Amino acid sequence: MQIDLKELTRSAVTAARAAGDEIMKVYRSADFGVEYKRDDSPLTKADKAGHDAIMKYLEETGIPVLSEEGKDIPYETRKDWDCFWMVDPLDGTKEFIKKSDEFTVNIALIQQGRPVIGVVYAPVAEWMYWGNGEEGAWKQEGRREPVKLGFPEGDGIKTIVVSLSHQSPETKAFMEQYPGAETISMGSSLKFMLLAENKAQVYPRFAPTMEWDTAAAHGVLEALGGQVLQADNSRPLEYNKEDLLNPSFIASTVSLIAE
Repeated sequence: MQIDLKELTRSAVTAARAAGDEIMKVYRSADFGVEYKRDDSPLTKADKAGHDAIMKYLEETGIPVLSEEGKDIPYETRKDWDCFWMVDPLDGTKEFIKKSDEFTVNIALIQQGRPVIGVVYAPVAEWMYWGNGEEGAWKQEGRREPVKLGFPEGDGIKTIVVSLSHQSPETKAFMEQYPGAETISMGSSLKFMLLAENKAQVYPRFAPTMEWDTAAAHGVLEALGGQVLQADNSRPLEYNKEDLLNPSFIASTVSLIAE
């Protein structure tokens, strides 16, 4: 399938910004409408409003959409998709409920199992990140001119970013390999964006994530020249598996050589 990466990236950026606007309406309200799914994960009015706003734009592209809020598409249907949108309308719902501001809108275009476009939007700060293989990776703050993100120079791990809520023994063991490195805790896919801005160099994840949690940020990192590799075999993280649960992974912008 021939795709126009630049045009589709613009569509995804527009959709993410529209979703962010709807999410912020709920965020500023007194009623988040919190419900709980079968796995006890929270769902709010903002998740639903973000999903609806995104679908309005992405449906116009004619490309199938797999969203966390509409994920019940059988594998028998989606296994034949050469290209599709992978969407998390509100990544970091727990952070949203706690009003920590560290939540994002995630949109990725997946082609043959890998992210070829990534868009990550942080509505509170109005930080828009996007990337593709033709244009590289970019960040825009509010309505300012976008700034191209550059691949970090030199080697070495100075800072490791970790999850706010998932500190596993494997993560601690990984961190012990780099005793001179600082650590930063962050919520949602903003952890990856710290790598994209060279504020950290590696993000190890040994706790559960779903494909829609990582796809957009993975796309931004790949456009920058970074990588997201499975922890047990060093192969790139894959998308549109029968089971949408990710294996453990390590995202990085430098070579991983223990100090």
